[in-house]
Amino acid sequence: MGTQDPGNMGTGVPASEQISCAKEDPQVYCPEETGGTKDVQVTDCKSPEDNRPQKETGCCNPEDSGQLMAPYEGKAMGYQVPPFGWRICLAHEFTEKRKPFQANNVSLRNMIKHIGMGLRYLQWWYRKTQVEKKTPFIDMINSVPLRQIYGCPLGGIGGGTITRGWRGQFCRWQLNPGMYQHRTVIADQFTVCLRREGQTVYQQVLSLERPSVLRSWNWGLCGYFAFYHALYPRAWTVYQLPGQNVTLTCRQITPILPHDYQDSSLPVGVFVWDVENEGDEALDVSIMFSMQNGLGGGDDAPGGLWNEPFCLEHGGETVQGLLLHHPTLPNPYTMAVAARVTADTTVTHITAFDPDSTGQQVWQDLLQDGQLDSPAGQSTPTQKGVGIAGAVCVSSKLEPRGQCRLEFSLAWDMPRILFGAKGQVHYRRYTRFFGQDGDAAPALSHYALCRYAEWEERISAWQSPVLDDRSLPAWYKSALFNELYFLADGGTVWLEVREDSLPEELGRNMCHLCPTLRDYGRFGYLEGQEYRMYNTYDVHFYASFALIMLWPKLELSLQYDMALATLREDLTRRRYLMSGVMAPVKRRNVIPHDIGDPDDEPWLRVNAYLIHDTADWKDLNLKFVLQVYRDYYLTGDQNFLKDMWPVCLAVMESEMKFDKDHDGLIENGGYADQTYDGWVTTGPSAYCGGLWLAAVAVMVQMAALCGAQDIQDKFSSILHRGQEAYERLLWNGRYYNYDSSSQPQSRSVMSDQCAGQWFLKACGLGEGETEVFPTPHVVRALQTIFELNVQAFAGGAMGAVNGMQPHGVPDKSSVQSDEVWVGVVYGLAATMIQEGLTWEGFQTAEGCYRTVWERLGLAFQTPEAYCQQRVFRSLAYMRPLSIWAMQLALQQQQHKKASRPKVEQGTGLRIGPMFGPKEAMANVSPE
Repeated sequence: MGTQDPGNMGTGVPASEQISCAKEDPQVYCPEETGGTKDVQVTDCKSPEDNRPQKETGCCNPEDSGQLMAPYEGKAMGYQVPPFGWRICLAHEFTEKRKPFQANNVSLRNMIKHIGMGLRYLQWWYRKTQVEKKTPFIDMINSVPLRQIYGCPLGGIGGGTITRGWRGQFCRWQLNPGMYQHRTVIADQFTVCLRREGQTVYQQVLSLERPSVLRSWNWGLCGYFAFYHALYPRAWTVYQLPGQNVTLTCRQITPILPHDYQDSSLPVGVFVWDVENEGDEALDVSIMFSMQNGLGGGDDAPGGLWNEPFCLEHGGETVQGLLLHHPTLPNPYTMAVAARVTADTTVTHITAFDPDSTGQQVWQDLLQDGQLDSPAGQSTPTQKGVGIAGAVCVSSKLEPRGQCRLEFSLAWDMPRILFGAKGQVHYRRYTRFFGQDGDAAPALSHYALCRYAEWEERISAWQSPVLDDRSLPAWYKSALFNELYFLADGGTVWLEVREDSLPEELGRNMCHLCPTLRDYGRFGYLEGQEYRMYNTYDVHFYASFALIMLWPKLELSLQYDMALATLREDLTRRRYLMSGVMAPVKRRNVIPHDIGDPDDEPWLRVNAYLIHDTADWKDLNLKFVLQVYRDYYLTGDQNFLKDMWPVCLAVMESEMKFDKDHDGLIENGGYADQTYDGWVTTGPSAYCGGLWLAAVAVMVQMAALCGAQDIQDKFSSILHRGQEAYERLLWNGRYYNYDSSSQPQSRSVMSDQCAGQWFLKACGLGEGETEVFPTPHVVRALQTIFELNVQAFAGGAMGAVNGMQPHGVPDKSSVQSDEVWVGVVYGLAATMIQEGLTWEGFQTAEGCYRTVWERLGLAFQTPEAYCQQRVFRSLAYMRPLSIWAMQLALQQQQHKKASRPKVEQGTGLRIGPMFGPKEAMANVSPE
């Protein structure tokens, strides 16, 4: 095998055609179209084999970056790049290329089991795609292919997101609510221009791409001298320009601010370029930010797109840029590319160019003097099928050994949205602060460029206690913050709620429903970017820790929405794909599976999921009760508890029917009737039985708080009988059996068997007087899971497999039992920490992080599941947000230590502080 040319990073361009410096001397690049007016030096990109022996060890060695930085040949560390986060050299190539899980990955045995479901799904899929012309809520035929390219998304919560890949490409878009387009837009680029003594000496697109359009531009950046570093909601890209003595550091900032319900909603991102001149000559430096109006797809085809320059001065600060107007229905928007004007910078622009041309006009314009021509007036609206792009350039002088800063923003204003059914009009949260008229893009740009420094201070204050804690491993610091990407990039919407839109008859008994939704809006995020259902509740059970710890009012809002949906019914009958049975869409007094599909009309029509009739699922009602009490415990909000109490009573009454033998323990129904919707469960089970006992235990607590003695006595009696049955039927001395069936898999070791205890401990229960599961049994079960599901699976390096047979072979009885579910593993790790198995907890979770982020190349698209080999399933999934349960467990562990008697020299015995419901949130954020 020959050595790969570093200038040809997998683009397929023959080495003989590349414009790169794979030799010793810097070359000169002069596009034919320029007529040879300027000589422009390009990157001196030597072969890594030539450079690596001379490389100084540790010259750019972030904490715990694994092999991702191995190709890096530069020495630059960048400007104020933090030591912790996810760091990768732009030349890195992931060697393992997995496939999405598809039908051919199912064993013959399991395929026979599901043949009916498969045929019904194909029939439904055909009708949905070919007749209704809609996209399936789960598309098993056309899974999103593997692209190992994603980085931190831009945009706050609920206003849409734009993902910028770790190599700099703008490549994943969610502007229409909940609907994703995976498309790299070539014209969306940053370009650097360096000038010495009035001559341009270096001009380079900061991209490894070698596209077939804009060929007059100097593409093919050498990735061996650049790296990317992500610590969400910020990211840094460092470019060392060999031969130029210049280092560029691009810092990307998004306003994701815990406990902030204004700026966190803004559809903006900021790019701050710090340019360092390490040479002895003065320089003029320019950065050009080019952007296409639209994505170059079907939304652009009707034409009518147009650009115009703008300048906004307010409060002594001036921002200039371009507005890209995209009036295509049903969700028109305006995008703003802007820059901050300072005494040391010059901002110029080009209003319009053809992104499908050679790009000669733009390139020559910048090459000539490091600035753009800045024509006045708006562009002509585009004709059908014709694209349009624009660019903004910031220029500054750079003294010898000096530094300068160039500041850009990207904002998009889509205030009024329609979901796929095109029924109700909704307004995004940020319109409360910036108006609903669709003219807010200049103001958003100005606000972002003037406030980003304050945002960064708040982000640092929030993250520093974790980053500075030397007892925490480096990988965990990266995982904790970077997994938060999904709160914004989960197809997320955050909507204003009109008070007259709320049903009086349902909300009458919930006094604080209207104030909560009015003041904090309505929040929805998808189960996954490929599993398109909002607020999927069995999965939110795991993910909700991030929301309740960081934006508790959004969690309470979501809970009120769930309560409303629970009290409603939709008796429309439909056929369920797994069983083939006809049944209603939604029955009253049971928790819905989800709040709806963004391609339909969510909140109005719930339960987009139609694989199972979830009215008979055993976990949904229980998870609502557990989350209500957890949310009360962590917020101390008694009004919320009072409003939710009648709903909890109603859903527990619905759940009672599943205890058919009245022994205090519910039974599963002999099919996959819980979040593991492909894993059959029969009779009393470890997972649902444990959730049931935990829910009954918190009902006892809530009844006491609500002064309902008779209800407290009723649930205390059920709890006592259920505990006895659970231990008798399921405990085998080492762990709790999967279920009580006569099947061989009933003895499987389920990694999630302690989910009930996990939530009890998170609520300050589950030990001492409130013990439900004997502590020795819980600890022994967790040790068994660690021995078998973790250490005996894939050498202990891939997390915990869902099911493991007692003799150490993965359970292959279902399509899910031999998978690893990342979010379940993080919840398991939290449970281990709660029970004092902290080392085991971190070891367990680390396997998932390293597999997803370092081995499989699935950064910022953490999947629901992967198998030991070959496949992953459902990219960019909600459940891994459960890593915040680990953080809560660690904080509660610290509080417990602090509340124990302490002996201090010279003072004798001192009692540490005691912590109640509200104080359990201490240190989660500066607030």
